[in-house]
Amino acid sequence: MDSHKKLLLANKAWAEEKLKIRPDFFSRNVETQQPEFMWIGCSDSRVPAEEVTGTEPGELFVHRNVANLVVHTDLNLLSVLQYAVQVLKVKHIIVCGHYNCGGVKNALTNTDLGLLNKWLRHIKDVYRLNRQEVESIADPALRLDRMVEINVAEQVHNLAQTSIVQKAWVTENRPVLHGWVYDIRTGLLKEVALMTPDTKLDDIYQFSFDLNGNH
Repeated sequence: MDSHKKLLLANKAWAEEKLKIRPDFFSRNVETQQPEFMWIGCSDSRVPAEEVTGTEPGELFVHRNVANLVVHTDLNLLSVLQYAVQVLKVKHIIVCGHYNCGGVKNALTNTDLGLLNKWLRHIKDVYRLNRQEVESIADPALRLDRMVEINVAEQVHNLAQTSIVQKAWVTENRPVLHGWVYDIRTGLLKEVALMTPDTKLDDIYQFSFDLNGNH
């Protein structure tokens, strides 16, 4: 049997199993979604958001890209973020990286990867800003682990620097920003960063909002 046909059969079995447990499993989410969480994760096939968090359809609003980056010129990410914050009113945004991340690992080399170079450049910048700490770690595996953690924390800060998040902080006291790392060796999540709506940002990144609606 072709491998893609196995996926279709597995889907049928999964749907039947869910309906046995709860007859309205699918129908309850047909008209709307009200997720409490937005998840910004890596595209890596070993880190499925719903699986590692034990959540059901309708509970996570998910965006994934190579190395779970929050880039201020990425209109795809920004569109997802705006929808999650302004329309879905999520209370939490989680940036989740993972140990042994290929994106982070390749960003620390000088290998020419074509178009991917431009994306991984953002991780190289994170490395440059934290070079002293990263290079002080002698063990290559531990050095990569720490770089993964630093990258996640940096992406959480990038989220906080968006006007989308800042305006929600000022007007609605949400969302809370979380930085997690998934250990593919153990299946466990580790928190490495946390930013609440009362977090003080560097002044250069802080927006001033006209809450009276004037432009």
